[in-house]
Amino acid sequence: MRLTWKERVMTALLGAAVASGITTLILILVEATNVFLPTDIKFGIVFDAGSSHTSLFVYRWPADKENDTGVVSQALACRAKGPGISSYASSPDQAGESLQGCLEEALKLIPEAQHQGTPMFLGATAGMRLLSQKNSSQAADIFAAVTRVLRQAPVDLWGAELLAGQDEGALGWITINYVLGLLVKYSFSGEWIRPPEGTLVGALDMGGASTQITFVPGVPILDKSTEATFRLYGFEHQVYTHSYLCFGRDQMLLRLLAGLVQSSPVPRVRHPCYHSGYQGTLSLASVFETPCVHATAPPGLPQNLTVEGTGNPGACVSAIRDLFNFSSCEGRDNCAFSGVYQPPVRGPFYAFSNFYYTFHFLNLTSGQPLATANTTVWEFCQKHWKLVETAWPGQERWLRDYCASGLYILTLLVHGYGFSEETWSSIEFRKQAGGTDIGWTLGYMLNLTSMIPAELPAQWRAQSYSVWAVSIVFMVVTLVAVLAVAVAQLLWPHD
Repeated sequence: MRLTWKERVMTALLGAAVASGITTLILILVEATNVFLPTDIKFGIVFDAGSSHTSLFVYRWPADKENDTGVVSQALACRAKGPGISSYASSPDQAGESLQGCLEEALKLIPEAQHQGTPMFLGATAGMRLLSQKNSSQAADIFAAVTRVLRQAPVDLWGAELLAGQDEGALGWITINYVLGLLVKYSFSGEWIRPPEGTLVGALDMGGASTQITFVPGVPILDKSTEATFRLYGFEHQVYTHSYLCFGRDQMLLRLLAGLVQSSPVPRVRHPCYHSGYQGTLSLASVFETPCVHATAPPGLPQNLTVEGTGNPGACVSAIRDLFNFSSCEGRDNCAFSGVYQPPVRGPFYAFSNFYYTFHFLNLTSGQPLATANTTVWEFCQKHWKLVETAWPGQERWLRDYCASGLYILTLLVHGYGFSEETWSSIEFRKQAGGTDIGWTLGYMLNLTSMIPAELPAQWRAQSYSVWAVSIVFMVVTLVAVLAVAVAQLLWPHD
C-alpha cells in the first residue's frame, strides 16, 4: 500500500525520534561500561610508629581515579609485635626487626609486579618526640635501624621521619573528612563545590604520649601558631590544631602515679583511681624515667612499691585535675589549659584512638549524654576489683586503668577543651570511618603523594559531564522530534 505524503512525514519524524533515543541509550551504556570496567589498582604502605606500639596500614585506590575524592580504601591493618620503637633505645636493631612481620603481610597482599611502584612511609609520633628530647642520639640510632630494614623491602621507601604534633592532628583531620567525602562534592550542575564549613568534622586524637584537637572554628584564629592552612581540591581551609605532649593516655597514667607517690607518706601508695580490693606493685624507675615527669623519686623508697586501690572517683578526679594547669586560663577568653589559646569548639567531632578504646570498653559510644557518661564512669570506678575481674576476664592488663582513663577523658573534654552538655552530643566516639581506621596515616600518605590536588584538574570538569552533555543534546533532539510528531498529528489529522 502506498503511503501518503502526510504519513511519510510522520514516519520520518518517528524514525528520527527512535534513532535519537537509541543513540542516547548507547551513550549511557558506554558511560556505564567505562564505570564498571576493571581498572588498575595502586597501593601505599604507611607505618604508624606510636609510643605504645607500631601499626602498618595498606591503602589501595583505582589508578584512573587517583585524584578523586574518597576513593582510597583500607586494604590491611596490622599491629606489630612488641612495644613502640621508642622502647628500643638500648637495642635499636630490634626496633627495625619488630616491623618485619607486618611488612611481610603487606607484601603478600600487594601483587609482586606492583611492589616496586608502591610507596612506603614511616611516621613516628610522640614516643619518639619524647626520646628525641631525652636522648637525640638514641633516637637517631632507632631511625637508622628502622630505615635499614625498610630499605631491604622491594618497595619504594619514601622515608622514615618524626612527625610534629601539629602535623599529627592536622593529618588526622584530613583523613576523617576525606574518607567521609566532605572536602569536595559534585553538584547536579556539573561543578565541584565546597561543602559548608559547619559540616566538616573535627578530630580528637589521643595516643599514648600526646593528644590532639583539630577543627574549623567559627571565628578567626588569633594565635597563628595554632593555625594550619590547606588548599585541597581548589578550596582553602583554615583549621585550629594543637598537640599536647605528655597528655596521652600512658603518660597521663605515669604522671598520675608519680604525683601519688610523692604525696604518699609511706611506701604503700593508695590509688583512688584503682578499684577497691586491687593490690599490685610498681617499679619506681618506670614512673620517674619519662621526660613527662619532671620530679625525682622521693629518697629512701624501695625500687618496687605496693599500690592498693581505694575506688574513690571524687579523689581520682582531684588528682587528675592536678595534672592540668587550669589556673593559667583564669580570666582569659579562648583558653584551654596551660595557657594554650583555643577558640570555642564548633561542629561535629570524631574522637578516636584512646578516646574510642576507653569509651568503647565503658559502653559509651552510642551517643549517650554527658550526664550518663559521668554516671557510668563513676559507677564503674566504685566497683570492687573482684567483681571487675570476674566481669571482664582476660583483660587484667588494662582493667585497673579504665577508671582513670574514663575520668581523664571527661576532664580533658569538658574542663580542658570546653565541651558542654549541649555540645557533647556533637562528639562521636569512633574507631573507623567508611571502613578505614581513623588516624593521621591516610592523611599522611595523601599529602606526601599529592593525591589530593591543590586545584581541581581541568580534565575533571570536562570528563565529568562531556559524555552526559552529548547525551542531553540527543535527549533534547528526541523531545523535539516527538513534539514535531504531535504537532503534525494536530495539523494533519487522519481522514
